[in-house]
Amino acid sequence: MFRQNQLTSLLTDRHILIAGFGREGKSTHALMKKLVPENQPDIATDDDGLFSLLKQAASQGKPYDLIIKSPGIPTMKLEGRCDLNTITSQTDLFLQVYHDLTVAVTGTKGKSTTTTLIHHILSQAFAAERNVILAGNMGIPLFDILDQIDEQSIVVAEFSCHQLENIHRAPHIGVILNLFQEHLDHYHDYHDYQMAKMQMMLRQQEEDHCFYCTASPDLVDRVAEIRPSVHSHLHPYDISPDVQQYPSELKGTHNLSNASVAQQVTALFGVTPQQFGKALATFHGLPHRLELVGTFGGITFYNDSISTIPEAAIAAVEALQQVDTLILGGFDRGIDYTSLADYMANPERAGSQISNLVFVGLAGARMLQEWTDRPDQPIQGRRTLVEDDYDTIVRWCYQHTQPGRICLLSPAAASYDAFRNFEHRGTTFKELVMHHSPNDNNKQQ
Repeated sequence: MFRQNQLTSLLTDRHILIAGFGREGKSTHALMKKLVPENQPDIATDDDGLFSLLKQAASQGKPYDLIIKSPGIPTMKLEGRCDLNTITSQTDLFLQVYHDLTVAVTGTKGKSTTTTLIHHILSQAFAAERNVILAGNMGIPLFDILDQIDEQSIVVAEFSCHQLENIHRAPHIGVILNLFQEHLDHYHDYHDYQMAKMQMMLRQQEEDHCFYCTASPDLVDRVAEIRPSVHSHLHPYDISPDVQQYPSELKGTHNLSNASVAQQVTALFGVTPQQFGKALATFHGLPHRLELVGTFGGITFYNDSISTIPEAAIAAVEALQQVDTLILGGFDRGIDYTSLADYMANPERAGSQISNLVFVGLAGARMLQEWTDRPDQPIQGRRTLVEDDYDTIVRWCYQHTQPGRICLLSPAAASYDAFRNFEHRGTTFKELVMHHSPNDNNKQQ
């Protein structure tokens, strides 16, 4: 294992607690059994176990030297229960050793698409010359790729706010796509969430590079705020005119922006415009991100279940233009939906042409109530359905969506009130669309 000694030294002679035992926690435990078998950690599989172990360690006068926290555990839950300076993560430990080999992408939306696009471009450009490895918030724990890394490797990683908030060293090349209200249930306020993302820039050093999108006002504000504390090379970017000349399956201006930064990042590695264009043309979008389900009974269905904020739903409608039915709502995290209401009421935007609105879950119920109370009434003149059952929803969409136009699932809300995750929600939607299709060859048996 490349640089094994450096990683081993971070885990040796430490009183360690693994907080959270999902995919990443199990990955950390497996590595410790391999590198430091004589120093096995305590493991907390749930909140009760975590709080109990922290209380016990404090009462015995043996507090933990390292708390390796999984992304799903809010740091807020540990306040007052331990020294917050002892909190680390798999991402933090990985970057302390492999930061110079890492390109990482963060932002509220577009992370997965941009990360996989950069990985695809570099893989196509270098082929067998360099090992380009995809990892991070893509469902691939960083410790699971250690045996693949050598001195010529390029690690392309997606990082969430939870993975970045406790890092001590940022990646050599970082990308911050945008900042919108998200994960407010994990942070004291929106600013705390933003600053978790900004660690990508704050923890870099002079030889590093960070790209940030100037089309995101909140991101621009945060960069201005922290600029005196930033030491790396900053690269502001927006949509590049050059990118628009290349053929691509990606839809929408937001994806043009993602492709623009992918081109700039890969150019640092020597990727030519010709190599970039060839790779972009062969890149296929990811599931649940403006994913075409198909056209059935004359109605075209799109699955954009990844949409968990209003800005994502707006971008989806603008990208497709011909949306007649929009499915909104899910788990309510208190996000402000004013921007979406303004958009729907604007006669000059594509949202004003939507005839049918479906409102799901508590978030959908709040949207409907708030929009009904507005003087401009964004729902006025539209057919509405308030429903939580997706089978009923899909059947209603078939009945009311105009043939030749689009039915779009872009909820602008989280999924975990009724689904395991956004993938589960999107897959359920797709299966029901196929099941209720009037096209005999698409029906499920």
